[in-house]
Amino acid sequence: MLALVALAAAPVAARAGTPLSVAAAASLRGAAEELARAFEAARPGARVALSFGASGTFFAQLQNGARFDVFLSADREYPDRLVAGGLAAAADERVYALGTLVVWLPPGSPVDIAGKGLAALASPCVKRIAIANPAVAPFGRAAEAALRRAGVHEAVKDRLVLGTSVGQAAHFASTGAADAALLPRSLTGEGELAHGTVVPLSPALAPPIEQSALVLSGAREPALARAFLAFLAGDRARAILARYGYRLP
Repeated sequence: MLALVALAAAPVAARAGTPLSVAAAASLRGAAEELARAFEAARPGARVALSFGASGTFFAQLQNGARFDVFLSADREYPDRLVAGGLAAAADERVYALGTLVVWLPPGSPVDIAGKGLAALASPCVKRIAIANPAVAPFGRAAEAALRRAGVHEAVKDRLVLGTSVGQAAHFASTGAADAALLPRSLTGEGELAHGTVVPLSPALAPPIEQSALVLSGAREPALARAFLAFLAGDRARAILARYGYRLP
């Protein structure tokens, strides 16, 4: 487990008018917005500009020259690949949370995940199952892997509705465009999704996913970016992450 460097005693201030640019995994939306507000409150004058999307999409953009100060990935693989590619230093990568995958069902769903496990998704009443695109989203890959481990992927693969990110997969679920969804727990406690049923998956089917933060070599605000990573290790940030269902490293 990587230890985060403690915040320096003297505050790190951003240049006037220059926000800290953060590329954040879609699974972090609510948590990241709250983290940004808390960081700004702790450092008067600092501003955080958040962009949300699939971690793999950001990875491709960063490889092609996109400029961000910080990358908050939904896994550790993409940050490690950026370090290997010379776009960040290993010392600037930190695990900030462990994400978990759950099954979400709409209110009144007859699908018995608790009793039958993922095999229940093969029921004829389940026409569409929302997951994020495994090609770009770590939680999409985790969802596909869980279905395979449960021996149900072949039975349900034609029912899978792929979101460009977990945010879009969650939108499918919340608008009734899916009869079930495999989503990160962090997205299931707000809005319409909060009214559904959430069934955690066993670690044997869906191990917790280490999620890393990374200061990028091209950061315009490297000192502030490192202060933000250190902030993620503090009690206030950890309490926010825990409230959104994350496990803590």
